[in-house]
Amino acid sequence: MSITTEFLRRPLMTGAVAASSRRLAYAMTEGIGLEEARLVVELGPGTGVFTDAILARLAPSARLVAIELNPALAARLSATRRDTRLTVVRGSAAELAGVAGEPADAVVSGLPWTVMAREQRGRILDAVAEVLTPGGRFATFAYLHAAWTPPARHFTAELARRFSELERSTVVWPNLPPAFVHRATQKP
Repeated sequence: MSITTEFLRRPLMTGAVAASSRRLAYAMTEGIGLEEARLVVELGPGTGVFTDAILARLAPSARLVAIELNPALAARLSATRRDTRLTVVRGSAAELAGVAGEPADAVVSGLPWTVMAREQRGRILDAVAEVLTPGGRFATFAYLHAAWTPPARHFTAELARRFSELERSTVVWPNLPPAFVHRATQKP
């Protein structure tokens, strides 16, 4: 099973045609304090490219809770990752506060924001803002070719309204398609 297969089966649930590159995974996990985090939540881990990059940076005593809506991808991630710091939960990202059980130091998201209904996107972003500790970091990505579209511009504006700081990485060209990372900081 691949992300392409899941995209063809469930395009609105999966959102990506190809798995993210390791270069994008590096950019997603860089500079968000994962090395000092106690709890990290990942939204939409898919095939685990970001999961592996997060685990590589986490301390031995830290925890990673990965929330995946797609049952096939959640089962595959659980079956292929044996790291005791990882808990895979099949569920909705909007329920992340209840799933996490405590405030998170960072949230990393591979969700397809621009194909979501605006209300759903807002509920999930509210949940992210609610679960993050003061000064906690949120990282997600966007495809370069779609950055100018109304859904992408609305998404960026929603991030700016909810977080005290918002920055954008340089373009990760060795990704299909090229992408960049939004990094946001929770209000202190």
